[in-house]
Amino acid sequence: MARSALLNVMVQAAMKAGRSLSRDFGEVQNLQVSMKGPGDYVSQADRKAEEIVFAELSKARPGYAFLMEERGAVEGEDAQHRWIVDPLDGTTNFLHGIPLFSVSIALERQGQVVAGVVYNPAMDELYTAERGGGAFMNDRRLRVAGRSKLTDAVIGCGVPHLGRGQHGNFLIELRNVMAEVSGVRRLGSAALDLAYVAAGRMDGFWETGLSSWDIAAGILLVREAGGFVSDMDGAQDMLDNGEVVAGNELIQRALLKTVKKPLAPR
Repeated sequence: MARSALLNVMVQAAMKAGRSLSRDFGEVQNLQVSMKGPGDYVSQADRKAEEIVFAELSKARPGYAFLMEERGAVEGEDAQHRWIVDPLDGTTNFLHGIPLFSVSIALERQGQVVAGVVYNPAMDELYTAERGGGAFMNDRRLRVAGRSKLTDAVIGCGVPHLGRGQHGNFLIELRNVMAEVSGVRRLGSAALDLAYVAAGRMDGFWETGLSSWDIAAGILLVREAGGFVSDMDGAQDMLDNGEVVAGNELIQRALLKTVKKPLAPR
């Protein structure tokens, strides 16, 4: 596949940060047996990966603004462009030695995401997309799965934990979805969940309580793979309200209807 200069910059930044995370991931697995635990080490790995991405992107496009998980908003001279970055999506997986985590980088131009990269260094899977140019995984063209019925579908989700999110609402949504689908999966990285929908590995995905850096790149991946994405109201405010429902046209529509319906009686 032919990549634009901007996408090449994003890929290089994601892969360089991914190499750093891979080295730290091996250390975290060893630290699992320690008394103190690897929590502090993971925080350092997260910050180090973000520093790498920030340095690489700033060098390539000095005037662009940033929205990053650790640094927050960083203003730039170029008000038309903004990088949206999650240097380690799937921190809990990383902490426990589970190889499902990613670096996620999106480029927003005039408020619209035009390029996205999601990289899982543990599996060396690189997902890329540019607006109007399709979605790819390691240079293989991606298409969302073609299943048309929820009864045949495997659906991904996020699970609120540690007092965050609306547990009661989620349990209603989960019960309704479980009654309709072939299976439900929880990977622990929203960026990878959306990449898996783009790749046809999962038929759909829904989650609430997310941050824009969790989903900006993944939303573009799904759309460029022929899929549909909305928030829980069927609108396009995902980056603002942190809600996402994704799938092919039929599955996304059916999944949205299912998660929105009231709890059915037993």
